[in-house]
Amino acid sequence: MTLSSARTALVVGNVSGRGLNAAAGMGQLRTVVRSLSAFDLSPDELLARLHDTAAELAFERAHLPLGDPLRREALTADCAYAIHDPLTGTCCMATAGYLAPVVIRPDHTMSVPDTPAGPCLGVAEDAPFATTEFDVPAGSVLVFTSDPLVTGYLAESSCPLRAAPDYAERPLQELCDDVVYSLPEGLGAGDAALIIARTRSFPAEGFASRRIGDDHASVATARRHAGEQLAEWGVDDATAFNTQLIVSELVTNALRYGAPPIEVRLIRDRMLTCEVRDAGQAAPHLRHARVADEGGRGLFIAAELAQSWGVRYVNSGKMVWTEQALADDR
Repeated sequence: MTLSSARTALVVGNVSGRGLNAAAGMGQLRTVVRSLSAFDLSPDELLARLHDTAAELAFERAHLPLGDPLRREALTADCAYAIHDPLTGTCCMATAGYLAPVVIRPDHTMSVPDTPAGPCLGVAEDAPFATTEFDVPAGSVLVFTSDPLVTGYLAESSCPLRAAPDYAERPLQELCDDVVYSLPEGLGAGDAALIIARTRSFPAEGFASRRIGDDHASVATARRHAGEQLAEWGVDDATAFNTQLIVSELVTNALRYGAPPIEVRLIRDRMLTCEVRDAGQAAPHLRHARVADEGGRGLFIAAELAQSWGVRYVNSGKMVWTEQALADDR
């Protein structure tokens, strides 16, 4: 799934049971994951909320009428949720159950990240989920499976995965086919799912970052630097004007309600992303100012000009971001 700031979410999981009921449960949880990912949650927080939803679904199933055969099928699930950030070359993930990826780096070394396993989704256990972050250099290959047996086999065998870096110029589907065909029949993989992803580095020319001062004169400075960067990228006048206005409003909010240091980032990828980071933890609130109000319209203006916007909390504070479609993508 595509996320803000050029990031990508990778998700794999399995649901207890077989047949139509298992497929229906998987569809429900998949919809919840897609909905929660839109809120820019960290992997551990997303799995915690997914766990709550799975527990509610399991409770509903356990209290169906006595004659309903679905009542006898307990609902539990495993899930791994990872976010790859090409700007930092890292991947952070959390797991419900014993699911972890196999990482094959460009130097042909393989490893399985040491990720603490959280409780399976839908069970009564309510232990917290933990997030693990690990480096994934450009050209690395991540392999997620829905069955720990398959993961263990791939990590220890001399299967085609060790040659994954040699597939750099070939479709990943070919590597996926080679891996699947190499699995022994006696492994008991059954209908395990397999996801293979290749990481990439983000081009330096598509990213700009600048730290600004904590005085109100910095608003004009941030707007000017944004305009210069957008002109260098050849962004059309209308989008550039809107972006400069967004920068002004977000920086003003950061100065008024946030805390220094304040950083402005522009990312030119599939969308044009504008980010303003500050050290404050207060959550921005979109409000509809009254006609006589002299302020309170900044975030509303940014949201109106952008195609989407959101807030992402990081260790050093928060980041308010907006995304706009580029002229060539309209």
